Amino acid sequence: MSSSPATQNRRAVVISFDDIPPVPCPCGQARRAFADVAEYPGTVHRTDITADAQTHYHKRLTEVYYVLECEEHAAIELDGESVPVQPGSCILIPPLVRHRAIGPMRVLVLVQPKFDPADEWFD
Repeated sequence: MSSSPATQNRRAVVISFDDIPPVPCPCGQARRAFADVAEYPGTVHRTDITADAQTHYHKRLTEVYYVLECEEHAAIELDGESVPVQPGSCILIPPLVRHRAIGPMRVLVLVQPKFDPADEWFD
């Protein structure tokens, strides 16, 4: 879950998502930043969703999806309801909400507390 490589001065940390190796996730490929920064209570992911994602939920994690890029008919499914999204859409997903992305898109995901792969649940 390392966020390296990073540049750090006394208090600030600067990363480039392009320098972080992608890891597979239910949505496609995620690049996860700040997992190893103790002072930050969460993680930030840039996730490339290449196809319809698997429906999943988290018991502890809250996620905020910010849509950077997507196709015209992209959507987020929240507890079975399809919600259209476009670049600039922002979605707050609290624990226990079953969710998935529909259609290719690139999203920035803010996760609190820090992302834990053991907190990904599938029906």
